[in-house]
Amino acid sequence: MNPDDRVNVGDVPGDGEPAEDRGPDGRSTDVASGTGTPPWLAATLNFCTSCGGELQLGSIEGEERQRLACDSCGHVAYVNPRLVVTCLPVTDAGELVLIRRGLEPGRGLWAQPGGFLEVDETVTEGVIRETFEETGLVVAPDEVVGLYSRLEAAVVVLAVEARVIGGSVRTTPEALDVQAFAPSAIPWSQIAFKTTYWALVDWLSRRHPELQAPPRSRRIGR
Repeated sequence: MNPDDRVNVGDVPGDGEPAEDRGPDGRSTDVASGTGTPPWLAATLNFCTSCGGELQLGSIEGEERQRLACDSCGHVAYVNPRLVVTCLPVTDAGELVLIRRGLEPGRGLWAQPGGFLEVDETVTEGVIRETFEETGLVVAPDEVVGLYSRLEAAVVVLAVEARVIGGSVRTTPEALDVQAFAPSAIPWSQIAFKTTYWALVDWLSRRHPELQAPPRSRRIGR
């Protein structure tokens, strides 16, 4: 590959550049900030948790964004993103473990293991649990690689580097395959998500600055 076709962290011409003041986590979303609750999410929230009345999406005095509010009691249903905890497991040989996803979205493509953080666990516990559930590997979480906003899905993805300290690789319904890749052999053209792409870019920049990631493929759409 021509060196001019490679990119450094945050250096994807046009597509992928964070807007001013959005921060590096904005690289992984194509939705403008400040647009309020996504319509698909608002459509799933119909009734007030306070009185059972009907929720309506609209302008609220003193609020900058449209909100879901109850016509009966005035309760405002604030909608916040969910946290997805993910792991970049590294073997003793310095290889990075990825899974080939068995579920949509991204079925058949590669991503890091991870999932939604449970309300009754810490981030560290969530990283360990999700990694073991999807790969059979036991990990010791280490440094945070980055945060990646995905406004389209109303999630924030946290990527944590971890050392593989035990367990045995196994496939699951969520992971059709589990493989350890040398940093120079990451399957960039088959990466499932934008959040995964940017987490890998940031990890590579930190651990292997002599290597550079290719520009993000347009087919990485989620």
